[in-house]
Amino acid sequence: MPRAAPVLSKLLLSWLAAIGAAQAAPALALSPCWLKGWPRAAQCGVLQRPLDPATPQGRQIDIHVAVVPALARNKAPDAVFFFAGGPGQSAIDLAGPLAAAHARLQQRRDLVFVDQRGTGRSAPLTCPDDGERAVLQPLAERGDSIQRLARLQACRTALQALPHGDLRLYTTDVAMADVDAVRQALGVARINAIGMSYGTRAVLSYQRQFPQAVRRAVLDGVVPPDMRLPDAAAVDNQAAWDALLRACADDAACARRHPDLATRLPALLQSLPRTVDLPHPVSGHIERVPLDREAVLGLVRAPLYSPALAAGLPAALAEAADGRWAPLAALAQLLGGGGGGIATGQHFSVVCAEDLGSGAPAPSPAASAVLDGQAALYRSVCADWPRGRVDAAFYTVPPAPAPAWLLSGTLDPVTPPRHGARVAAALGVRARHLIVPNVGHGVLTQACLREAVARFITTDDDAQALAQPADCAAALPRPLFFVPPGAASGARP
Repeated sequence: MPRAAPVLSKLLLSWLAAIGAAQAAPALALSPCWLKGWPRAAQCGVLQRPLDPATPQGRQIDIHVAVVPALARNKAPDAVFFFAGGPGQSAIDLAGPLAAAHARLQQRRDLVFVDQRGTGRSAPLTCPDDGERAVLQPLAERGDSIQRLARLQACRTALQALPHGDLRLYTTDVAMADVDAVRQALGVARINAIGMSYGTRAVLSYQRQFPQAVRRAVLDGVVPPDMRLPDAAAVDNQAAWDALLRACADDAACARRHPDLATRLPALLQSLPRTVDLPHPVSGHIERVPLDREAVLGLVRAPLYSPALAAGLPAALAEAADGRWAPLAALAQLLGGGGGGIATGQHFSVVCAEDLGSGAPAPSPAASAVLDGQAALYRSVCADWPRGRVDAAFYTVPPAPAPAWLLSGTLDPVTPPRHGARVAAALGVRARHLIVPNVGHGVLTQACLREAVARFITTDDDAQALAQPADCAAALPRPLFFVPPGAASGARP
């Protein structure tokens, strides 16, 4: 009996501490709400957070939260938190499709979506080009690089006039402190974090700052904290394009039909600037559109994100060489549409501070690349963009505090396996890097890998969770190259 006294004392202290923490946590009242693409009522709420963490009693902003409740009455205590990409995507806007895709996790766990500050409904930093109606703009206006830069500069000025417009206060580390406040307000002891693209950088920041709060981490398309987005994109976009060239050369039918594919894009770029006729994607009306180098490279970059769309690039470029640019423009539209769901102000507030700020790692030696990653645009915008303070610790990756899966697609044009391998090495023995062949940006687009991730999260034992089978897509082939209906199988004339 005396031996039990210390144990009981510890339990009592833990209980009292839990009560104190619950009382100290800010209120987050949830009420029924409806999410786009989700057929049942969810729960939504707002948590107030200081705009500037250094002045906690100063101006407050609203952090919006949506919870898709677990189906089981006896739910697991560790909720699943989703971290959106971009930077600039709204997690709540993606909540319906993500909840449907990860329905197995919802059986016993709440699914939590937090609009990161600057995105969605949380002190949004959006520009006129970000909205769904941006797709209605004339094509000549949308594609002109000089006009785009001018609109970005005007947007920056407008955002700075907002009550929450101090653009220095939207860095990833600051935003992850908001997420942890949400976790505490919901009474969740530990989270299972699923990050996609930039969301993986957010997860790395979160678990570095709050290691005790992470139970599992899934990083899909790894963005290291020390990645310089414009420079890395130039290398990775070019590598994805070179892989497409090799795949076409190795495919007998594609090689016969497009023997000059390697020289076709450079030849098209040499023909610029030029004006072409394109149908507007909404009205269908033919518009006269000036094309410069950046506009054409943008049309090529977008399909590379999805191998199924990239399979149409050889045929689309051949059509463009013959003066018909509509197929190439249509391929690019299939991926993103109008604004692409990105809060542009938050995007540049993150990238200008973290990737191109004074404390960011030095750039690698310049590489010769056709697809140059929009480096000139980023440097022009960031030259005048207010930059938040980024601690040196942000660029470090400590050993993983909990089991982590890192997912990379071999055809990803922006977060290929080279980034995942480097982060996995830093995370150490509690991390596993899964490289999936012939997949582009977003490995969790593959249903069987979502099932594998569900097993990873729901398995209680850490070692068994890390070792869960995940080779279901190992034999996934590259999509066949597109051949227009009625086209001859041989080389083009």
